[in-house]
Amino acid sequence: QVQLVESGGGLVQAGGSLRLSCAASGRTFTFSNYAMGWFRQAPGKEREFVATISWSGGSTDYADSVKGRFTISRDNAKNTVALQMNSLKAEDTAVYYCAAERSPPTGFMRASLQSYGHWGQGTQVTVSS
Repeated sequence: QVQLVESGGGLVQAGGSLRLSCAASGRTFTFSNYAMGWFRQAPGKEREFVATISWSGGSTDYADSVKGRFTISRDNAKNTVALQMNSLKAEDTAVYYCAAERSPPTGFMRASLQSYGHWGQGTQVTVSS
């Protein structure tokens, strides 16, 4: 069983910054083998891709809406993945979810929601304008 626990969400003014973190665990889960991603879901909207990172952290990809403002990173020694969010906008308001790709892992970064099989419970990010 894989457990993903997000933290770091909250209320911030437009233009501000937040850093989300996701801690991964599991008896048979080797974090460093898995591509990881961040997704978000705003009220009344479908869950959408935000960012992804390969197993080594050497490759990343972002949704166009967050490029240049958000940065995904990982620490394989600590089994964590983070999302640094700068220059936040009201339209970034959503519940943010950490995800690990489906097992067995490929390690390659993935942007499609269907590629992910393990999800956290989500953390709320609210940006006031």
